[in-house]
Amino acid sequence: MESPIGIFDSGYGGLTIFEKIRELLPDYDYIYLGDNARTPYGTRSFEVVYQFTRQAVTFLFDVGCPLVILACNTASAKALRTIQQYDLIRSADPSRRVLGVIRPTVEAVDAISRTKHVGILGTPGTISSGSYELEISKLFPNIKVSGEACPMWVPLVENKEYDSPGAAYFVRKNIGNLLAQDTQMDTILLGCTHYPLLINQIKACLPEGITVFAQGARVAASLKDYLLRHPEMDERLTKRGCCRFLTTESAAKFSESAAVFLQQPMDVEQVTI
Repeated sequence: MESPIGIFDSGYGGLTIFEKIRELLPDYDYIYLGDNARTPYGTRSFEVVYQFTRQAVTFLFDVGCPLVILACNTASAKALRTIQQYDLIRSADPSRRVLGVIRPTVEAVDAISRTKHVGILGTPGTISSGSYELEISKLFPNIKVSGEACPMWVPLVENKEYDSPGAAYFVRKNIGNLLAQDTQMDTILLGCTHYPLLINQIKACLPEGITVFAQGARVAASLKDYLLRHPEMDERLTKRGCCRFLTTESAAKFSESAAVFLQQPMDVEQVTI
């Protein structure tokens, strides 16, 4: 019986996480699910994001995934805690697990920042949730955190405008706002899985000495460590190197747009969750 790792995102951005996970753990089976029909999540309420994320997690459980990664910062910020503390306990199989991307990212911050002044770039939903500030304060109370919501960045990426003058304008504007909050900032976390596609634009706007930190490699390393620490979960996962790509939108549209994130041909299935 197939028991893949489920990877969920509201759209395409989670493919930047999936790519790094598969590079590090190529033998495992994966199902990637993008809720493209209802993206973006970043401007939606907590209640709606939780409802949509719970539906996606339930779908992935139903198709055989005992472990699901929320490769979406907004879902991790607004839905993960409730799913972990309420839904999993009440589920038919409480041994199933759901993990997010915020905690693994936060765990690396202290080692990266020299000044202990950190900035977060994210969707309005992620920034308004305060999830990064909360998690950083738990682990590293000495770190000062500033955040900037970037509502235009995801639409720019998903419309393949990430190298355009329009993208340059909004990146410059948002980074300027972030840097103005704290002149000692030396580290910026990309708190959205879409943002690595804007990395050239971002770096062009930054003064020397500021480190930009994307999530993919860190989340992948954290998952590998999790499976080493939880052999009972690792034994449940099938390892044939198979990948399935699912979307709630048009399969053809997903395949075309996903090529921006993942440089490979793929067969995509449209599903309803």
